[in-house]
Amino acid sequence: MSIRHGLLALLERGPRYGSQLRTEFESRTGSTWPLNVGQVYTTLGRLERDGLVVQDDEDDQGHALYAITDDGRAELRNWFETPVDRSSPPRDELAIKLAMAVGAPGVDIRAVIQSQRRHTLKAMQDYTRLKAQSLASAPSNRDEVAWLLVLEQMIFQAEAEARWLDHCETRLVRLAEAAATEPEPEVSTPGRATSRTARARSRR
Repeated sequence: MSIRHGLLALLERGPRYGSQLRTEFESRTGSTWPLNVGQVYTTLGRLERDGLVVQDDEDDQGHALYAITDDGRAELRNWFETPVDRSSPPRDELAIKLAMAVGAPGVDIRAVIQSQRRHTLKAMQDYTRLKAQSLASAPSNRDEVAWLLVLEQMIFQAEAEARWLDHCETRLVRLAEAAATEPEPEVSTPGRATSRTARARSRR
């Protein structure tokens, strides 16, 4: 998630102060990724340093207002036009957990998968309920539509995760079945090796 570009997008609608930006950001994303004012002002400071925003006087209550610059608009246009890079995906805790659980002593990886599946399905049900509530009120403004898009992305992501967990469990079952049908390797002992050698010599 790019807080930097999210703030630029909000500032393109007009000058804003820090807590106002936080409120609008959370409204647009349904508070899925909550911000604190410190994050907002830290990001604004970096944007100002990079020449993408400037302080634009104060409002009637004395709040310092920030405005986007032409360079900021160019940066925002480039962000909108450039695909999100998926060649270096962020670390996924669940994928790392399952990768490390494979073969780990004392870990029942199928129990780990089943526990996660229950959690994922519950989250998906919660998101679906929120979507139904959102649709029932007929989204009419951009913040409501934006929140619906974010919510649907989370539903699709949870569905994909549930399918992946099913796949992981199926693969583990197949591996376990294959391992059970493999013949155990013959273990040679010094005595058996000696007797085989003796029999081979007696045939010569």
